[in-house]
Amino acid sequence: MKLLIGNKCYSSWSLRAWLLLRARGIAFEEQLVLLDAPGFKDAVFAAAPGSGGTVPTLVDGEIAAWETLAIAEYLHDRFPDAGIWPSDMAARAHARAISSEMHAGFSSLRNACPMNLGKRYAARDRGPGVARDVERITSLWRQARERFGGAGPFLYGAFSAADAMFAPVVTRLDTYAIAVDATSQAYIDAVLALPAYRDWLDGALAEPWIVAHDEVDEPAIADLRKL
Repeated sequence: MKLLIGNKCYSSWSLRAWLLLRARGIAFEEQLVLLDAPGFKDAVFAAAPGSGGTVPTLVDGEIAAWETLAIAEYLHDRFPDAGIWPSDMAARAHARAISSEMHAGFSSLRNACPMNLGKRYAARDRGPGVARDVERITSLWRQARERFGGAGPFLYGAFSAADAMFAPVVTRLDTYAIAVDATSQAYIDAVLALPAYRDWLDGALAEPWIVAHDEVDEPAIADLRKL
């Protein structure tokens, strides 16, 4: 099984699929395809003919799955005992719903605060759209934790596809010093301490590549890259 990913410092969608595989203990090989490099789509198509030409793309023999939610559902079918989604039906329905909302929404936060694991920025007002997105996201986290999270530190207790879907949001809130409620902060801390995430972060900070359009136009208070 092979997972095609983009640069670890910037590729939020790649982080989702990679983290899910690693956190749930599913063996795979990663193939890095540099974002914005000439021949990017050709490299993806060479590994996965007929795919969307995007990362992440999962290749399992003759089967290819692209788009992170599709990858999660394939893994759920392929490894039914791996805990990709919560086992409880109500929790699973809630997890799929909020994951779909994450997949399709929160454009203000995405646009104003691109994922960049190599920098830290000072807290400031990032506009009403970002504030609305953060309020909605943290309300979803509180719902999940209060209703289904009693058995562990993640949204539904154990780490699942829903946590993978929100992992890049966790990094954004940390990178841009966006304040949240205590329940949400405890959840953020749990994701950032996850060994699988720490492995991804180590790889991200060792990368030599800069993707200019994912570098916001403001001074960083810390540069974490090992350049």
